[in-house]
Amino acid sequence: MFGKGYKLYSIFRNKCPRCHEGEFFKYPLTINPKKITKLHDNCPSCNLKYMMEPSFFFGAMYVNYAIAVALFVAIFIISKVFLGMSILHSFIAVVVVSTLLTPVSLRLSRIIWINIFVAYDKKAKELQTEK
Repeated sequence: MFGKGYKLYSIFRNKCPRCHEGEFFKYPLTINPKKITKLHDNCPSCNLKYMMEPSFFFGAMYVNYAIAVALFVAIFIISKVFLGMSILHSFIAVVVVSTLLTPVSLRLSRIIWINIFVAYDKKAKELQTEK
């Protein structure tokens, strides 16, 4: 399930969605706001162009919204029901945890978005080396 050829491999390893070998992001996970979402222009391995069209990753905002809502609900339920916090403290927990996880959420939404449109091709790297 997490091996090459599955979208989850590309998503959780931050690899190119077509060849599953090249790095998707230029920098490892960082808190520097200028480096969080910096991508390579093309895959270093198979030369897939990541920005397929202008503003391609605007659609990732919808994915990020879904991730954020799921995160908010999960944190609120855990803090309110399981930890017995007051509503005010639960909302504070939501704000703090979501602020800390914003870099992860931004990166995750971009890699999920491109994986919706690009399928794995095990011959992609071979075809690139032949050209």
